[in-house]
Amino acid sequence: MISGLFIYSHKGEVLISRVYRDDIRRNVSDVFRVNIIHSRHQVRSPVNIINRTSFFHIKHENVWLVVAAKENVNAMTVFAFLHKFIQVFVSYFGKFNDEAVKNNFILIYELLDEVLDFGYPQIVDSNALKAYITQEGLKIARTSTGAGAVTSQLTGTVSWRREGIKYRKNQMFIDVIESVNLLMSTDGKPLSAHVSGSIMIKCYLSGMPECKFGLNDKILLEKDGRSQTRARKGGAGIAIDDCTFHQCVKLGKFEADRSISFIPPDGEFELMKYRTTDNIALPFKVIPLVKESGNRIEIKVVVKAQFKATLFATNVEVRIPTPRNTAAVHVTTVTGSAKYKPSENAIIWKMKRFAGQYEAQVSAEVELLASSEKKAWNRPPISMDFQVPMFPASGLNVRFLKVLEHKLNYETVKWVRYMTKAGSYETRC
Repeated sequence: MISGLFIYSHKGEVLISRVYRDDIRRNVSDVFRVNIIHSRHQVRSPVNIINRTSFFHIKHENVWLVVAAKENVNAMTVFAFLHKFIQVFVSYFGKFNDEAVKNNFILIYELLDEVLDFGYPQIVDSNALKAYITQEGLKIARTSTGAGAVTSQLTGTVSWRREGIKYRKNQMFIDVIESVNLLMSTDGKPLSAHVSGSIMIKCYLSGMPECKFGLNDKILLEKDGRSQTRARKGGAGIAIDDCTFHQCVKLGKFEADRSISFIPPDGEFELMKYRTTDNIALPFKVIPLVKESGNRIEIKVVVKAQFKATLFATNVEVRIPTPRNTAAVHVTTVTGSAKYKPSENAIIWKMKRFAGQYEAQVSAEVELLASSEKKAWNRPPISMDFQVPMFPASGLNVRFLKVLEHKLNYETVKWVRYMTKAGSYETRC
């Protein structure tokens, strides 16, 4: 499996070096630094094979996280482990950069000894690791009782949550975060559209609570015989194409009756990922008009918000591409600010706030340099970036969340928030 793990600074300095197998030498870290980090060529692939050694890397903030392997390992397993290790690091230190690595290298080596054993991923759950690896040193007494508590947590049925958690105020925060991906044709018809969503939960509950989570899942509503009633009320269920869950979810119950039951970890975690393709409510419609005449191009772009007037979008950015031989651009807009960026060959139109059902437009005159190229401008698509609070594009709705703690029997305060943001949101010219 994994032969070695290395963490580099952005300059190529080796901050952490951990070799798990004897099929590589410690100086293999120099091979990656010379051939990848200090290479003059742009590195596009996250997987590179040098001298029969495979290097898998992720660049996060100003550090490189690299895995070296001699065997033909599963690349997806390696990258899943690297992303999980970054989550563990952030959970411990708040951020993952060179300063955090230098200030906590002793604790990082302790973590590396636990998350990997002879190159095989082991414990990658931060809640389980924090039970016996702490920033203040080993808190658990070296007794049979203390060791048994750790072993029970790591090997038990609820390894992700320790016992004895207490809060004065029991709260649960639910964030439904969706990314809309769209490719619109020149005549305004969607060529492809889907929503990738995740349900993030912040759990501050005492004891060992059992939770039951309910969504407007179309299959579940049809089983309950409530689809027609909800359709009349305008809240019909959605068809979830595929989904993945946190390990705390009882998959047997979900397969049996589509109910999401779980004992939550303490703190923040991702309960569920999902994907939908049917009946997507597109938050924005982009109408481009491009007219070419000789060495001049006239561009007019209209953006319409299709969500309710009571809502608003924030940090809206429209990227309008221009030809490479652009000499000058004159931009006119009433809403927001727009300017031409030569380094990006694009007009960047920014609006801090965009109200629902509102319409805005930008106009630009592009002057071109005389070019000997006979190849016509291919007109790259216009792309958007935005955030729309309280607007689930897929139509997903949290129907209920029940929290039961039989021993303590407390009331829980629950908060639900929706957020839709742009994934790859493009419109062809």
